[in-house]
Amino acid sequence: MRRCLVVDDSRMIRKLARRIVEGLGYEAAEAENGEEALARCKAAMPDLVILDWNMPVMSGIEFVTRLRATPADRVPRVIFCTSNAQAGDIHKGISAGADDYVVKPFDEATLRAKLRDLGMA
Repeated sequence: MRRCLVVDDSRMIRKLARRIVEGLGYEAAEAENGEEALARCKAAMPDLVILDWNMPVMSGIEFVTRLRATPADRVPRVIFCTSNAQAGDIHKGISAGADDYVVKPFDEATLRAKLRDLGMA
């Protein structure tokens, strides 16, 4: 079964994203900051990470940079889900190692379309 890690400091966003990916057949886990997410990835690397940008402890940018520097048998797809919607932010997120970008607030159709585009739905 494919695994997804939903990383966001908002419990509501984590629950929404989790419901969407579970509906696509993923086993979902949650983390509320980048540090917790990195520990989860080191324990069991997911296939997909849905990631917030602005979080306490460790930001999404710092998380994805460190994740991409971590040797692993498989490389998960990473999608930023954030309210940082400026072109420069999107470029920075992709440059740091994210595969795609969804702007908050997002709905189920938008997230499903992004996952389909990445071959993850």
